Amino acid sequence: MILPAGDYHYEIRRGAALVAIEEASFDGRRIVGARRFMDSANRYAVIADLAADSSIASVTLSYARGPFNRTAQYEAVGEFLRGQITAMAGRNTVTAKLGRFREIDADLVIFRALIIARVRARGQTRWTGRVAAIDPATLVAGSNKQSARCADGAGLRWIYEPRMGDREEIELDAAGRILRRLDDRGVEALLVDRRPG
Repeated sequence: MILPAGDYHYEIRRGAALVAIEEASFDGRRIVGARRFMDSANRYAVIADLAADSSIASVTLSYARGPFNRTAQYEAVGEFLRGQITAMAGRNTVTAKLGRFREIDADLVIFRALIIARVRARGQTRWTGRVAAIDPATLVAGSNKQSARCADGAGLRWIYEPRMGDREEIELDAAGRILRRLDDRGVEALLVDRRPG
């Protein structure tokens, strides 16, 4: 199994302020996760099914802000991530190019852990590739280059660049769970509870 099965509970903080709570569960085949924001009723939720190679085969997302709801469904087909976004009475079709390793980032911490776990499983300490990244507010998927490099000899500290000019410091435990993620804007995600599946 590429990541340990179980439940993951993250606190997202900016300085001392608690900004959001992220909860995710993983059973080896499916990720079910959600982020809720402390200062509003906004909620972002994701269900992703993994393929045999641990890449994401399909993903269903929803974003709620007050009475406004938006949903999306995507499927990795060939070289593309294809899907539909439904909001109000409208429906839009979206296509994003997949990279060589078919990485998909749905913006929760566990998706970053999955990408790094797949890099580590290939024996790489440095990686740059195309990622189909889904914006959590609009649910629109776009394709951009991301990179990761190991910052220590044990493979437990990583520098991740989700976009050119952005940088995250990531600390893993021996099993590959993200213990801490700190971005260059001072937003920190801390694993505060992990329960085995």
